[in-house]
Amino acid sequence: MELNNNNKFNFNLEFALKIFLGFLFLYLFLGFMIAPCLNTLTSIFTTRGPDGNIDPLAVIKFFWAGTMPSFVWNSLKLAVCLVITVNIVGISIVLLTEYFDIKGANILRLGYMTTLIYSGVALVTGYQFLYDSNGMITTWLAQYFPTLNRQWFSGFNAVLFTMTFACTSNHALFLRNAIRGIDYNTVEAARNMGASPFRVLFSVVMPTLLPTLFSLTVMTFITGLCAMSAPTLLGYNSINPEIVRLAGSSIADEAFPQARAALLSVILAMFTIILLSILNYYERKGHYLSVSKTKAKLIKQKIHNKTANIMAHIYAYVLFIIYMTPVVMIILFSFQNYPAIRSKMLNVKDWTLVNYFGSQDYEYMTSRGRLRTRTGSISGVFSNSDAVGGIRLSFIMSAIAAAVACVIVVIAVSYIFKHRNKMRAVVTESCLLFPWLLPTILICYSFRIFFNKEIWYVFGNNLYWRENVRFLIIMAYIVVKLPFALRMIKAAFYAIDDELDDAARNLGASQVYTFLKVKLPIILPSVLAVFALNFNALFTEYDMGATFQSSYGKTYAMIIQNMTMEEGREGYNINASGRRCASTVFIMLVSGLILWLVYGLGARDLGERLEARKKWRRRWGKFKGTARAGAMLVANIFK
Repeated sequence: MELNNNNKFNFNLEFALKIFLGFLFLYLFLGFMIAPCLNTLTSIFTTRGPDGNIDPLAVIKFFWAGTMPSFVWNSLKLAVCLVITVNIVGISIVLLTEYFDIKGANILRLGYMTTLIYSGVALVTGYQFLYDSNGMITTWLAQYFPTLNRQWFSGFNAVLFTMTFACTSNHALFLRNAIRGIDYNTVEAARNMGASPFRVLFSVVMPTLLPTLFSLTVMTFITGLCAMSAPTLLGYNSINPEIVRLAGSSIADEAFPQARAALLSVILAMFTIILLSILNYYERKGHYLSVSKTKAKLIKQKIHNKTANIMAHIYAYVLFIIYMTPVVMIILFSFQNYPAIRSKMLNVKDWTLVNYFGSQDYEYMTSRGRLRTRTGSISGVFSNSDAVGGIRLSFIMSAIAAAVACVIVVIAVSYIFKHRNKMRAVVTESCLLFPWLLPTILICYSFRIFFNKEIWYVFGNNLYWRENVRFLIIMAYIVVKLPFALRMIKAAFYAIDDELDDAARNLGASQVYTFLKVKLPIILPSVLAVFALNFNALFTEYDMGATFQSSYGKTYAMIIQNMTMEEGREGYNINASGRRCASTVFIMLVSGLILWLVYGLGARDLGERLEARKKWRRRWGKFKGTARAGAMLVANIFK
């Protein structure tokens, strides 16, 4: 009788928990996904015209009469050009390191994959450091070509150049895996039939890579269409920077800026939805390749033509130099003092750690010829209160958002698998994938406008007011990262054997207990990997921080960028360029560590982990034995 009461209590508790989680999910989905986006859409058609009356077509008329189409055209032009340049460079770096036999391929691969450890503002900073009007390479070229336009690295050309090398990260990850999965038997069969290496490449290898290349092409197009950091910092008039500018404007400054920003956001969303629909349709068609039953590992192909081999090596190392130069220069200059950084001249005598730690006084002459001193004006990243505050705030917000996104998705995926092939599971999954249909800028702009007032849905609070904006940023972070977390964690759930669930149920375990003690330990490595990757992306994020620009919610990237823009004004923010170099190095270290934990330690299977543990114990045992012998020897000497 007592057992029945316990089972009844467990049943009631689980039922109440399901009802609570269901209502919570519905509340969050309607309030933080649907309502803000609908508000943005309706704001376009509720704008008042010059006569003071609501004119549903006022913004659309202004769109065609003003300069707004130019922003759309600029984004489309950038996206189309990026598809061409990124695919050329991306396919090249994968073939040079994975398909052709190129000397030093392992070193080349490390250089090509540096964009995985720094991106956004950090990456643009590196290229600006080299190529802007006072950059190292621009200054060096101007010495030999006096007629060189020192402002060449700005606008469309600079954005295209920077993003071409920044957006090959997906090729380095996904196309590399695709080419490693090619069956070498098919390559060998074509070679035996007399096909040349390049004929095999274009007739046998490339067709098998087309599905991956199509996905990468669509994602590259969307990346170019929704570009934010590079156009903003390099001065290119595309959609996203204009949306952010209009979001911070008012009616007193220009005609209905909020509605214009909403219209641009919706246009961006339409392009994104169309492209993702095409990609989804293409993936659903299925692509199959007939290969032998026993797959052979791909063997790198030698380039027998001497001239072609030399040209391939030259091309590979030129790309390596382009990828590595910003990284090396930023690391070196992060240890140089303020005058060396301003002059872009390396000097061993100017070596310092002030960009990281400590502070120095700054002396300067006023307009009246008086010598003034700013105490501690030259400071390092970890000695500057604003920089430390930005690091702390970004770290906390990114960690909370990444953790909450994982918790939501783990619970949701468990529910989806339990009710698979049912409409409720399809609806739940569609709700979590909904943010993928919208560009990030639309989600953030909708949040900023919808919650920038006292609204009943969040208990009469203004979430854009003062410190509340931090909660709003966290919610935006969570919403944006839900689709990625869903796809990754859902794949991990397929590794769970249904018989484990049945065995736990036969032993009388509740569903909650079974999930916590049986399922969660199996998927935990994948969940931690998703958490790490989401944290990595959010910690260095710039686009959302720029949209939510507020003195109470400045992210790390925004603070560093603002410091650099204000560098030297009235003696303040001296050495902001040095701090930005040091910040970039810090970001690379954090990102590199996380990637190593995910793809290094996290990629090892159970056998590899056990073997590593045995090696560590053997080494620890040898160390203890050596230390014990050394201690006994010292003790005998002093007896």
